[in-house]
Amino acid sequence: MKKTSVIILIFILVIIVSAIFFIFFDTKESKNSKTGNNITSQEIVDYILNINSYEATIELEVDSNKNKNKYLIKQNYVEPELSSQEIIEPDNIAGIKITRENKKLKIENTNLNLSTIFENYEYVSDNSIDLSTFIKEYGQCEDTRIEEENDTVTMILTNNEKEKQLYIDKNTKKPVRLQIRDINQNTMIYILYRDINIK
Repeated sequence: MKKTSVIILIFILVIIVSAIFFIFFDTKESKNSKTGNNITSQEIVDYILNINSYEATIELEVDSNKNKNKYLIKQNYVEPELSSQEIIEPDNIAGIKITRENKKLKIENTNLNLSTIFENYEYVSDNSIDLSTFIKEYGQCEDTRIEEENDTVTMILTNNEKEKQLYIDKNTKKPVRLQIRDINQNTMIYILYRDINIK
């Protein structure tokens, strides 16, 4: 009787020890596996470079030599030739909307019902706070690199004595923030993506 009890006890202990080892190694394996459904950094970059339309609400901070200005802006982009940005905050300039379609630039104040259209305005196509501009520049720039840390992939480009860094959440594949730095690594523009809907 005692011998049977000892055998049963040993059997139960073996099962418990096996279960502990299984749980330990399974957890360790999960921690060592890639995040974001095993997606690679290059796949994230390819996904970003192929975005052709999105809507975003951004917090923008512009740092000049004299002061810092903060804005809340709603952006909309549809490839190839339609983009708009509307200021939500601060209140004193809320409602100002800038729309570019082909070579037309329209500036309006939706609160005051005023608008102006400029024809053949070629220079408006480059807007440094627009994600589509970063995507275009990254695709054309020769000095680019990718960095990865934890669940963040960073696309970096250096162009015209400026460094632009786009941080992307590896799990959602969505941009988190964009920083533009000068040659001395001082942040000139800092964008936080509060919400972004990629279509």
